[in-house]
Amino acid sequence: MPTPEMGLHFLSNSRKQGFVKPIEIILFDLGGVLVELTGVPTMLAWTCNEYSEEELWEAWLRSPAIRSFETGQSTTEQFAADLIREMKLPVGATEFINTFTMWPRGLFPGVASLLQRLQKDYTLACFSNSNELHWPRLMVEMGLQQLFEHHFASHLIGRLKPDKSAFEYVLQHLGSDASSVLFLDDNELNVNGARKAGMRAARVKGPLQIEQVLRDHGIPAGYQ
Repeated sequence: MPTPEMGLHFLSNSRKQGFVKPIEIILFDLGGVLVELTGVPTMLAWTCNEYSEEELWEAWLRSPAIRSFETGQSTTEQFAADLIREMKLPVGATEFINTFTMWPRGLFPGVASLLQRLQKDYTLACFSNSNELHWPRLMVEMGLQQLFEHHFASHLIGRLKPDKSAFEYVLQHLGSDASSVLFLDDNELNVNGARKAGMRAARVKGPLQIEQVLRDHGIPAGYQ
């Protein structure tokens, strides 16, 4: 779990690596960072706790079924059938789809007000490994569409974190130097991918950890 010391480590590394540009863009992951997810306990139960939580996320990011669905290459029905078979899940397709659709529970408390305050001084963007079931809920139902100037969804851009090509695509469309972008994600693989692309990056979960990392990167302490 991120700590203030880790945030200071990120800032120190930024200075050592020669970052001189101020942060201009804050790029957010959604699930686990701004949005509470319920999927991990469900998947751990379905797989009879075969994985730790960290192992589950690594398996998820590498799964052929998930990569296909979250890059827009397969339908919901194909995804359900493929993942059930791939991970030997003890559920049918209909139950899986209905449950999976509701995995994003809602925004963490304080997220909307935090983003609204940041909007005044920074360009905000989101970059999510997402899909045709979750994206409408995130953007419309939870109101995130209006809180970001730029929106990048893996199933719409055909690229997936933590792939290098995904971060390069985002940087190209943001039109900004990588070192002026601060990327916040709850998965270490994605954080490392962003760093390899030249971004400043930190692993966070929820507004309190976001605010700590922002302060550690020199963003005014009024964001709390």
